[in-house]
Amino acid sequence: MGTTSSVAVGVGFYGNSETNDGVYQLTYSLYNANHTLGGVDSLVTGTMGNMKSGLHQHLARLDEIFATRGDYVQTLQFMQQMADNVIKQLLGLPDWEEAKVDLATVADQTASIEYYRWLTYLLLLILDLIICLLACLGLAKQSRWLLTTMMVFGVLTLILSWTSLGADLATAVGTSDFCVSPDKYIMSQTKGIVGADIVHYYLYCNQTLSNPFQQPLTIFQRSLTTMQIQIQGLLQFAVPLFPTAERDLLGIQHLLNSSEASLHQLTALLDCRGLNKDYLDAMVGVCYDGVEGVLYLCLFSVLAACAFTLMLCAIPRAWRQIACRERDYDDMDEEDPFNPRARRMASQNPNHANMHSFCSYSSSMGSQNSLHPPAPPAVSNAPMSEYMNHTALFGGNPRYENVPLIGRGSPPPSYSPTMRATYLSMTEEQSRHFGNDFRA
Repeated sequence: MGTTSSVAVGVGFYGNSETNDGVYQLTYSLYNANHTLGGVDSLVTGTMGNMKSGLHQHLARLDEIFATRGDYVQTLQFMQQMADNVIKQLLGLPDWEEAKVDLATVADQTASIEYYRWLTYLLLLILDLIICLLACLGLAKQSRWLLTTMMVFGVLTLILSWTSLGADLATAVGTSDFCVSPDKYIMSQTKGIVGADIVHYYLYCNQTLSNPFQQPLTIFQRSLTTMQIQIQGLLQFAVPLFPTAERDLLGIQHLLNSSEASLHQLTALLDCRGLNKDYLDAMVGVCYDGVEGVLYLCLFSVLAACAFTLMLCAIPRAWRQIACRERDYDDMDEEDPFNPRARRMASQNPNHANMHSFCSYSSSMGSQNSLHPPAPPAVSNAPMSEYMNHTALFGGNPRYENVPLIGRGSPPPSYSPTMRATYLSMTEEQSRHFGNDFRA
């Protein structure tokens, strides 16, 4: 039982850690993908805002300044057409706002659920370990109340183990079904939000696949290049004639430069390699670490259920053995000095042990004074005198309890009154017999 419980707890800790690592990798990839989509949305919104508001204001002021020069006014109108073309290409890009919100929501919910799942399993593992240790302690100490308490908690933990096994199996089966074909599931979930060609481009990211954003980004780049050339010509030829136009022309140039920097960032973010890496990392976390951890948790639940089943079978048997042993103790004579219970009571109460010491001198003397047996006749007892002489010769006063019982006036104090009376009657009969023999 102890070995099975230890193995189960070890497997449970490993499975809980592996599952947590897999879910953490999933949420980390979702947050990265959300950051990428948020960056794309921010760049598109910022560039469109610059083209609509900032460029339009500068062109309106320059149109007033160049009112007398028709060729410069035509150049400004051409730049406005290029700006509208850039805005049109940016509007053609997919709107990532809804997908970004969905990824953030899924990541937050997954992280919250995983935290409570990890904490629940951690508490369950600690509870299993404590119950097993206390059950072993109760068996070693033969404590009935501890075994009863652990039996109740064992039943509760057994129910929790089977429940966790069912939940883990359902999670493993569902995750395995998803991991068989995750691409189809993602395409079905993104249908109506993002185009199928775009989802396919990010899921597989092959060199043979064409970038669905290549044409809009190319038109964006060409429009910006054309506008920058026009601004360079106006700065070179119009500023000497219209010095007040320099400020707006420099403002347009700065806006075009910032838009070009945004275009390069947008091109990098829209490339399939970044989002495809996040997708693969998420699938590795779910389909490898996550499923492996869940399977180890299933093994933990099975081992824990077996361990607690053995414990529930062992505790009643140990309880019956303890009851039989206590019944055997109750059948013994409490006055018997060889009774283990009497030994324990004597060790716990030394005064009581001294009062009931076996064949002590004080008890023997007290029995003699209380019973007043008849004095034995003055007969010579060679073995007795020889024993006393040898005892005095080898140093010291002889202990009274070492004297043979025949010459003593009272039996040991542990005898019952009936046995004492029988013993005294036998002693008187022997004394009369010895006296008759002596007179004869």
